[in-house]
Amino acid sequence: MARIITKELAEKIVHKLGAVRQQVGKAHDIYGVVHDGLLIASFGPRRGSEKDKGHDHIPNDLHVGPGFAKAFAQCSKSKDDWLDVLRAKGLLS
Repeated sequence: MARIITKELAEKIVHKLGAVRQQVGKAHDIYGVVHDGLLIASFGPRRGSEKDKGHDHIPNDLHVGPGFAKAFAQCSKSKDDWLDVLRAKGLLS
């Protein structure tokens, strides 16, 4: 069974990362995550009203797998855990 990032989970990810809206679009608002003054990720949750429509692009945008993204949204992973993943992948010093 595929893990799906729903609109509700996508909104929780935006909040937990402290992401800031950078651009308003017709289909997506683009949010950016800044760490130590640098933009380290940007992603765009869909604006549509379909609550269960997948946002499966978000894990790739955040450089994590869908299981990690879902766990992050559901509070079993923290922002520090996410930053550790980025460091392990050499994407953050």
